[in-house]
Formats: sequence, structure tokens, C-alpha cells
Amino acid sequence: MTKALLNIDYTIDFVTGALPCGQPAIDIEKEIAAITAKFIEEGAFTVFAIDLHFPDDPYHPETALYPPHNLKDTEGRLLYGELSKVYQFHADKENVFWMDKTRYSAFAGTDLELKLRERGITEVHLVGVCTDICVLHTAVDAYNKGFNIVVYENATASFNEIGHRWALEHFKNSMNAKVI
Repeated sequence: MTKALLNIDYTIDFVTGALPCGQPAIDIEKEIAAITAKFIEEGAFTVFAIDLHFPDDPYHPETALYPPHNLKDTEGRLLYGELSKVYQFHADKENVFWMDKTRYSAFAGTDLELKLRERGITEVHLVGVCTDICVLHTAVDAYNKGFNIVVYENATASFNEIGHRWALEHFKNSMNAKVI
């Protein structure tokens, strides 16, 4: 299969916890879980690219920008709601991959590109939060690496509607991404 799903940061901290997108993120719960389950069941490579932080890390640029969030070994770093159940049910499947990330982009400082290339993947599908931060930076890196991009409008969310809308237009107009 030539497509993969990148499920970005849909955790308790980013939905209702320490750095919440709030209602917009809650509203996508069923859609993000359904899309993820479908990809996994179809055998598509499905990546859970999840933010990882450490308390008071003086070397991480986000320490000065945001309150502590997605800290190692905390409840806030767990997947939110229905997505947690989807992951638990399918975690042992060969096409399911959990990946810690420490920057906005799922490509920055990880072996994600290698994992995708070795599987012959040419198209990445993006869901998660925040549309205009981690989803955006992941999409920009995917674009620069030559991947085709599909973003699910009803399975992405942000802290504010203006940023969400701007990012969706940017995906379409600047990266030739398909927004569905």
C-alpha cells in the first residue's frame, strides 16, 4: 500500500488537559477514531506521532512557550477517548507504529521518513491537533520530502478557528494538498 496515516498528538493534554484545544478537538473524536480504525483495518501503515516532553527541560524551545504538556509517563500523554480504544485494540498489529516526537513536525529528529520510504509510501494522510502547529509543520516537511498530502478537515482541530482555517487553506494553496 502506498499511503499511510499520520495521527498527530490527539492526547488528553491537547484535547482537554494541560494545553487543550477544547471543544473543537472534542468534536473530532468520533471522526479521528473512525478514520484511524479504517486505515488500520485496511492494512495501511498507521503512525501515532505523539509529542513527548520532560519536566522543566531547559533545552526545549516549547518550555518557554507553553505550560508543561505531554510529559513522559503522565495521563495527559495518553490518547484521548475513542482513539485510545482503537489504539489499544490494534496496538499489536504490524502496521501500527507508535512514535515519540519532540518537535512540532513528526519528521524532525525521528526516523519517520525512513519508515515511510522502506514501505514504499508516497502519500501521507494527516489527522490530529493542532492543525496550525504540529499538523502544519508535519505537512510542510512531508511536502518538502516529496510526499503527496491528504488532510482531513473534520479530523483536525486547533486552539482557534482562524488558525485552523488558515492552515487548511495553506495546505491546499501552498502544498497542493487534498483537504477532505
